Amino acid sequence: MSDSYQAIYDAVRSRISGGGDIAQAISDVARSAFDISHMTHCVAQEVTAYVEQAATEYSRPSAVFRPKLSIDGSQWCALYGDDLQSGVAGFGDSPADAMTEFDRAWKQALPTKELT
Repeated sequence: MSDSYQAIYDAVRSRISGGGDIAQAISDVARSAFDISHMTHCVAQEVTAYVEQAATEYSRPSAVFRPKLSIDGSQWCALYGDDLQSGVAGFGDSPADAMTEFDRAWKQALPTKELT
């Protein structure tokens, strides 16, 4: 017998030696030997983390505003607006890089013009 099987066998045997209910003894021992309450807590934490990560991804400016992707020279361009002068753009070696740069550009303020 394996070590875990022997421990469960001994626990059940000790509980039914006094003439108790065999089914209840097996149920009690199985419940304590295979307690998954800690695992359910861990799974709940992982699910919460995935949901928060998904919410963060879906709230990115590139996901909300869905800029147009195109190739500009040797890079990808994510552009929201009519052109580079009046719109917001991000460039990168991949569409994901362009979207990440777009997210950064979305959060930047317009440069101030110096009065001369």
